[in-house]
Amino acid sequence: MADSFHFSVNIISRGKGKSAVASAAYISGEKIKNEWDGVTHDYTKKQGVISKEIFLPDQAPKEYKDRKTLWNSVELFEKNSNAQLARNFIISLPKELSIEENKKMIEEYVQNNFVKEGMIVDLAIHDESKEGNQNIHAHIMTIVRPINEDGTWGQKSKKEYILDEKGEKVLNKNGKPKTRKVELTSWN
Repeated sequence: MADSFHFSVNIISRGKGKSAVASAAYISGEKIKNEWDGVTHDYTKKQGVISKEIFLPDQAPKEYKDRKTLWNSVELFEKNSNAQLARNFIISLPKELSIEENKKMIEEYVQNNFVKEGMIVDLAIHDESKEGNQNIHAHIMTIVRPINEDGTWGQKSKKEYILDEKGEKVLNKNGKPKTRKVELTSWN
């Protein structure tokens, strides 16, 4: 079937000089202003964007169907200069399948693997080849912070005290309670 396959995942992080708004503008071929730093990212001349759509879990605010609103909300919520803003996937799609078959397949994949787990997904399908369907691939951006049931941004993790067998806090050599980080989702 497929003669090559590509699957990559990385974190879009301010610490690496990246922006969720810039990435979203690129994958969608749109012009979006980043409200966090004031920079406008214009990819309206980008060729090969076949399809783009945002998928929301039930608890997500409906206004996040708008790319500008979604990713600016992420950028503005995260305060740290090294904040992790989004997860970015690039997945090659089989050129033997039609565009519609590929679209259906990748939409099912994001629904079953991300949206069902509570993540918002920004999906774009690209094919920059002149012949068509020769370099077809999907760009998937997902949130890294959960959405609470009331539609607000949730915590990624929490601090938990380490307790001894009597249920008392264990102290470190400086006399301070020992803690550990507990992830609040299965995705981090």
